Amino acid sequence: MRLDSAGSFVLSGGEQEIEEAIRLILGTCYGERPQRPEYGCGIHDLVFDTVNAALAGKVAAQVRASLTRWEPRIEIAEVSATPLHGQPHVLGITIAYRIRATNDRRNLVFPFYSIPEE
Repeated sequence: MRLDSAGSFVLSGGEQEIEEAIRLILGTCYGERPQRPEYGCGIHDLVFDTVNAALAGKVAAQVRASLTRWEPRIEIAEVSATPLHGQPHVLGITIAYRIRATNDRRNLVFPFYSIPEE
């Protein structure tokens, strides 16, 4: 949330609004919204999986499917998930996309945290 010089809330617009929508989709679990249980992304079902190439592929596929379904203002160019250096239980999900209305190409990195086995 941002405030303007008068102390009023500033609404997001343009590219920032789209980035916030992407983060909202990825951060929402299926079933979290009672009136729209299919909204969100299935990556949350994978938090107990071991971080490896198979998990990275599953995460990338889930992200691509969810964004394709729920964010029509963008066209996905590429989604990849790779372990972050020095953080063995974190995948960095890199999303390359194009905003359809402006043809602006953007990138976003979203962290995916797995819960390690004990």
